[in-house]
Amino acid sequence: MLPSLFLHTNTTLLKMSLMLRFAIALCFTSAAYAARFDITNRCGYPVWAAAVPGGGRRLNSGQTWALDVAAGTKGARIWARTGCSFDASGRGRCQTGDCGGLVECKAYGAPPNTLAEYALNQFNNLDFFDISLVDGFNVPMDFSPTSNGCTRGIRCTADINGQCPSELRAPGGCNNPCTVFKTDQYCCNSGSCGPTTFSKFFKDRCPDAYSYPKDDATSTFTCNGGTNYRVIFCP
Repeated sequence: MLPSLFLHTNTTLLKMSLMLRFAIALCFTSAAYAARFDITNRCGYPVWAAAVPGGGRRLNSGQTWALDVAAGTKGARIWARTGCSFDASGRGRCQTGDCGGLVECKAYGAPPNTLAEYALNQFNNLDFFDISLVDGFNVPMDFSPTSNGCTRGIRCTADINGQCPSELRAPGGCNNPCTVFKTDQYCCNSGSCGPTTFSKFFKDRCPDAYSYPKDDATSTFTCNGGTNYRVIFCP
């Protein structure tokens, strides 16, 4: 019986060792493909940076928030909230980008807000990222890779708030027409729509940004998985 028990014990230990090695390797692989986002406020006023996933925090001018995001994350957003006031419990409101009255965002923000959107380690292990004006515009933004040999970034720095059409004007920002008119023409609810006079207003000023929901061809950018990024408000 002893040799059989000894063999069974060794086999069990070997299996446990292999499983542990696999778990450690998987952990290191996931960590290797995780991304860091350095979120910096260069506006001349405080903004309340928001991220889903990630939460949120106040950034005075010149401050940076380093956010680590897990590999495989998708449907993610980073944006600036402006005109905010919160109490000691972290509850309040923002003029733009408000996320349910919380400092620590758990849901997307209310328009108008300039969005940095991304999905990590997707098809062919590529990261997909964009600046979107589909929820309107509140602050200028730079969204760029900072590592891994990826150099093509996106900027939207035009004076959209100052030049915003009267129909789209909102306190602290400029709405996308979908928010205002809520029609299929602007919101693409049926899945088929094209550029409009209003979307062209945004596209003319920020050619690399999404101006309406189907604006994929000129507005989505990629880097290899494992790339780090920066998001700058008012670059």
